[in-house]
Amino acid sequence: MDAVITYVDGSDPLWQEDYCKKVNVPVMNKRYRDWGTLKYLLRGIEVFLPFVNNVYLLVSRDSQVPQWVDRSNLKIVTHDMIMPVESLPTFNSSMIEMFIHKIPGLSERFLYFNDDMFPIRPCDEEIFFPGGRPRIGFTPSLFSFIDFKKLCRHSDALAKKALGRCTRSPFFVRPQHTCSPMLRSVCEEVYEKVEGDIMASLTPLRGLSNYNQYLFLDYMYYTRIAVPKRLPAKYFSLGFTEPEQIVAKIENPGDKRLICINDAHIDEEKFLRAKEVLTAAFERLLPGKSRFEK
Repeated sequence: MDAVITYVDGSDPLWQEDYCKKVNVPVMNKRYRDWGTLKYLLRGIEVFLPFVNNVYLLVSRDSQVPQWVDRSNLKIVTHDMIMPVESLPTFNSSMIEMFIHKIPGLSERFLYFNDDMFPIRPCDEEIFFPGGRPRIGFTPSLFSFIDFKKLCRHSDALAKKALGRCTRSPFFVRPQHTCSPMLRSVCEEVYEKVEGDIMASLTPLRGLSNYNQYLFLDYMYYTRIAVPKRLPAKYFSLGFTEPEQIVAKIENPGDKRLICINDAHIDEEKFLRAKEVLTAAFERLLPGKSRFEK
């Protein structure tokens, strides 16, 4: 089993140059700023997910790779290795997710992480793939009034279209917001069925015409490939949660094994304080370097 991590560092001058040349929209901090916690995700994978073989870091350009990374152990994949050249550069994670399964050498079973998702306690393979089937929780939903849920509904509709089902329905399912256990062959199957829709949806910034990785998860839900059971994970948004509350969960996770710490529209002062508090907590949890660090 492999792991794939999508990562962006909005402070990279070359990335900023690409951004300014491509789009005329201010950089959204909550989507692109680097919290300095990638090393703790990698340490967590090594310590708590020892069954993971290769770890792929998916970035826009080589300058995005942190200086502390040991490239002999962490496999670096740039967007141009898996995406149509005419679609690049892109700053749209939803678009990037359409092509993850094209990573050369990626195993059939893999875990997909955003860089704000962290293992915090030991896990075994059966947590993610019981009986070899991917496990993820799904929430039935009706209508959608915020942009992200509209994106979820749009992806759900395309999954149904790939199966030849009616897509005109207010009902959809929304997968759990955590790392995603995925099957490469299923992603390839879905992509082949709706490639035209995917290619027509590509935009450099996230928009309501896009699809996201839920396309593949929803397809596995409707085909009963997936085990519809929630993973032992906890989601936090920094827009509603104080960093000390997140630290308390890191230190006393109960039955949780993973957490997601989602950035939000918070000011620079709050960001820096949260970064300091969370970094200290992760350092206490995972003080030793992983094989992915120099």
